[in-house]
Amino acid sequence: MNKVLLIDDEKRMLDLLALYLKPHHYQCQKALGAKEALYYIKVEKFDVILLDIMMPKMNGWELCKEIRRFSEVPIIMVTAREQKEDIVKGLRLGADDYITKPFNEEELVARMDALLRRIKPATQIEVNGLLWNDDRFELSYKNETIKLTPKEFSMIGVLMKNPERVFSREQLIDLVWGFNSETEGRTVDSHVRNVREKIRQVGFPIDEYFKTVWGIGYKWINR
Repeated sequence: MNKVLLIDDEKRMLDLLALYLKPHHYQCQKALGAKEALYYIKVEKFDVILLDIMMPKMNGWELCKEIRRFSEVPIIMVTAREQKEDIVKGLRLGADDYITKPFNEEELVARMDALLRRIKPATQIEVNGLLWNDDRFELSYKNETIKLTPKEFSMIGVLMKNPERVFSREQLIDLVWGFNSETEGRTVDSHVRNVREKIRQVGFPIDEYFKTVWGIGYKWINR
């Protein structure tokens, strides 16, 4: 679960952002203004920061500049301003992305997910206790290892790293077996059945996450 610091001078906006992000598996810490934000950044580790620009005493630009003195944590500027010069100013001060209010919830989450993929390529993915660990080449649930073949491990990794994206059998063959493989679609189906059964045996509700898209292929969804 990624940890995000929400920085705004309005409690209502902090509460709204936290409400948006909670279903998408983000752990939220709220900071009411720059002073509180600097305290949290210095004592805790965050994966990403959502930073409002228009704040009293120290605005978002000034705070972004201060954060960059000691931290490279990814920053997304959140503001009602839409002028091009404001966007450029934020990016030049060290922000990684920019989104304007009012924003679409799905767009915000998509921008955060995309930024984290660029900044921190996933070697570990955790979904409700199911942990895919590329460094250890291991899939586990609540610390119980699930024995998978190399191809099964790679396939579940491709899906978990790309939630909501539908992969055809041909795409999975290219990504897991290789472009020149003569593997057929039914081999993919067989691996899917094996993976589901192995994960189901340890108690994880795999059918709620690993979905068949009939006539197309498979996808993973994060509930």
